[in-house]
Amino acid sequence: MPVKHLASPARGGTRALAALRPALALAAWLGLALELGLAPGARAAANPAPARPDPEQLSHQIAGGRSQHCVAAGETLLSIAARYGEPLSRLLRDNQLDARATLRPGRCLRIDNPHIVPVPAPQDGVLIDIPQRMLFRWHHGELAAAYPVAVGRPDWPTPAGDFRVAQRRRDPIWYVPPSIQEEQRRKGEPVRREVPSGPDNPLGHSWIGLDLRGYGIHGTNAPASIYSFRTHGCIRLQDDHATELFQAVQPGTPVRIVYRTWLLAELPDGSLWLESDPDIYARSVRGDDLRQLQGLAERHGLQARIDWNLARQVLSRKAGIAEPVGLTQASMQPQGPCCAASASARPAS
Repeated sequence: MPVKHLASPARGGTRALAALRPALALAAWLGLALELGLAPGARAAANPAPARPDPEQLSHQIAGGRSQHCVAAGETLLSIAARYGEPLSRLLRDNQLDARATLRPGRCLRIDNPHIVPVPAPQDGVLIDIPQRMLFRWHHGELAAAYPVAVGRPDWPTPAGDFRVAQRRRDPIWYVPPSIQEEQRRKGEPVRREVPSGPDNPLGHSWIGLDLRGYGIHGTNAPASIYSFRTHGCIRLQDDHATELFQAVQPGTPVRIVYRTWLLAELPDGSLWLESDPDIYARSVRGDDLRQLQGLAERHGLQARIDWNLARQVLSRKAGIAEPVGLTQASMQPQGPCCAASASARPAS
């Protein structure tokens, strides 16, 4: 994409322009990187702070659930937990494993990763819940996929709001923003202005740029980093998941990013599920979650059907997984139409 030329200098200004050329070249390079949307984490002027937690609504769907994963060569417990959006502690507990255990290729592990699908859902588009670290895609009003993601760390938060896909790039070059270069310098790491496409590129093989300059959704060369709060504000996917999403969206596709620290679902079978996630950006007021949950339950006539002692425990644990909280369903698993999306082989989808 060409860079616009500057107006010609007035006579006598040639020397002044020559002195400015290095700075102008840097400004042109950074402007091009931001125009392409390949400078994730750039602290643009339009970088909004994450919103306060969104008003909660009652969901009726869960993605994920019980499945099995057979270990491939090179996989670790952390990379498997990250791929499925399941807390490592839960994966270890359910498979009676020690965190230091060496995985043998071919061993099959139990996966249990139910996540409540946030509402309202778009007819077509993408919804990302920051505390939940999950991305959901809808097509013609149906949930088409759900993927674990990594989002911004507390000192470099992912912005919440309504956006659209601005452009897509395969095998992108990463133009490293000056703010990240400075961070590399402080840490004593090699400082790079750009990283070519390939195995060392942290954007992976797919970049989906948003209309918020400098932010986007992309793949990764660090699969174990997914399902965490460790990016510079962008949304990071497993590389094969990013490729799937890249093929499913187009410029103009709506992308909504929300901040919801808990979600409640009443499934078609009448069971009640609660998911509580870390308030990583400290946006909630102490005690608000319980009060808001009680208010939502009251609006839908569910107060008498919830085990409130159990609900308080779920809110306190912030385990990041959907748990049953109905009075008579302590050992239930989500079943039936609520989990149609989990019928595919995709993790957590």
